[in-house]
Amino acid sequence: MAPSDPSPKGPARTQQQIEADMAAARERLTASVETLIDRVHPQRIKQRQIANVKQLAHTELENAKAQVVDENGLRTGRLVILGAAVAGFVTFVLIIRKIRSGGKKKD
Repeated sequence: MAPSDPSPKGPARTQQQIEADMAAARERLTASVETLIDRVHPQRIKQRQIANVKQLAHTELENAKAQVVDENGLRTGRLVILGAAVAGFVTFVLIIRKIRSGGKKKD
């Protein structure tokens, strides 16, 4: 058969079969286009990023809780270390502010 030969290459198909195939192809194409629009639409991108940030924040909060709370309650040793670190940081910031201001008192 020549490439320009219009004869069917397989068993003959009915008009209903051809229409059903076209309808199925149309539905697949519609679903693909809807998926593509969902992926690239700015509002959906923003929503996905917000959801990702919320999930990350939740995970990090749970990790932080696990550092100071166990099945027996608070880990006081960890809380003391955390308190000392915060106090050291505050002291550091106050010293830096004092140095930057030249040691002058504000009236």
